[in-house]
Amino acid sequence: MSLSTPSPAVRPAPSRWAVLALLGVAQLMVVLDATVVNVALPSAQRALHFSADNRQWAITAYALAFGSLLLLGGKLGDLFGRKWTLIGGLVGFAAASAIGGMAQSFGMLVGARALQGAFGAILAPSALGLLTVTFEGSHDRAKAFGIFSAIAAGGASVGLLLGGAVTQAISWRWSLYINLVIAVPAAIVGLRLLANPRPSHRPRIDLPGVATGSLGLFALVYGFSNAETHSWSDPLTIIALAASGLLLAGFVALERRVDHPLLPLHIVMDRARGGAYATIALAGSAVFAVFLFLTYYLQQNLGFSPLKTGVAFLPMTAMIVLTATTVQTRVLPRTGAKPIVITGMALGIIAMLLFTRLTPHGDYVTHVLPALLLTGVGMGSIFAPAFSTATLGVERADAGIASAMVNTSQQVGGSVGTALLSTIFASAAASYASTHAHVAGLASAASIHGYTSAF
Repeated sequence: MSLSTPSPAVRPAPSRWAVLALLGVAQLMVVLDATVVNVALPSAQRALHFSADNRQWAITAYALAFGSLLLLGGKLGDLFGRKWTLIGGLVGFAAASAIGGMAQSFGMLVGARALQGAFGAILAPSALGLLTVTFEGSHDRAKAFGIFSAIAAGGASVGLLLGGAVTQAISWRWSLYINLVIAVPAAIVGLRLLANPRPSHRPRIDLPGVATGSLGLFALVYGFSNAETHSWSDPLTIIALAASGLLLAGFVALERRVDHPLLPLHIVMDRARGGAYATIALAGSAVFAVFLFLTYYLQQNLGFSPLKTGVAFLPMTAMIVLTATTVQTRVLPRTGAKPIVITGMALGIIAMLLFTRLTPHGDYVTHVLPALLLTGVGMGSIFAPAFSTATLGVERADAGIASAMVNTSQQVGGSVGTALLSTIFASAAASYASTHAHVAGLASAASIHGYTSAF
């Protein structure tokens, strides 16, 4: 099929920017929800009376459901039409958010977060898949992917700001209710704006692939999450990681033999696309950890409020948006993706080295802001060309599963990176505390040593 063939999945050219706006809103909701609850958790903990040991499950439940069901969500869009999976994902996400906002117990909150993750896994691949076919063959493709990747990369910091704002101004419950304000209007617009051509041939779903792939990803994310909250030697960590290795190996073996695989292996075996997925996973592992460690540093060491912490991340978000849209439209056509991604990685290294200069009584403008700005430029240079390359040249019938791999790479990379770097943080902090027992302000100094070691 020629790349210049008009997409039958949406209305002709005049509506493509409206489609981009709709898809950008949907993607923003999914990404920001990974962090919007973080700032609200202390308030939720006081209201629902759950322990500090259990509170991470409000975050982990979302990550487990989202990460493990992405491949299935992408395939469902390919088989039944991305309009309906997008709208179904929006409606389901809104309903799950309402349940979470009304939660009267910790179990109800965790269940709602898991439901959010499940519907997010249907929604996110549909959004990127629709973007791929909407701008297929269009000279505006680069600009569209620059905008979309900026939203995907910067949405997490928007979540911190939004979570802090609604928690301080109204209630922690509005960190969940806010999704209704986004999802319901988006679903109504989607009903009117999007078309839903049915594939001429609808193969059966690869159920063994669904089972092994989803369970393998679930075990992988759970294993690293458990390592972060318990230890690498914990039996559950070992069992989960071993099971993930076996299940994912079995998944690859199955996908080689079945006629209609859940994940056609040629999608990831393509050198450019495979490199894009690896790049997204690596960058995701870094940026998720930056949010985690800096959030603690700003609040515990610099005394920032939740709202002020969210505002502190805005310069990075602004640089991501500016860089992503610029490199995608002006630089990528001239240089290709590789030099831009390498430059972004190099800037990321410099930013991490600058973060190692943090001190217990540091200053935001001199110690944090320069590295945040560099991180924004680096992430914008990485995510924009990687998102575009990851879906470039994919057949329309595989656009959903290729898009799902983008989200899977980002989610799994974030989970793995956060767990590994949190372990480094904890080990470094404990080692510092044991060798500096009589130092004044030991707790603060040990935390800073842990942060800088992780960076």
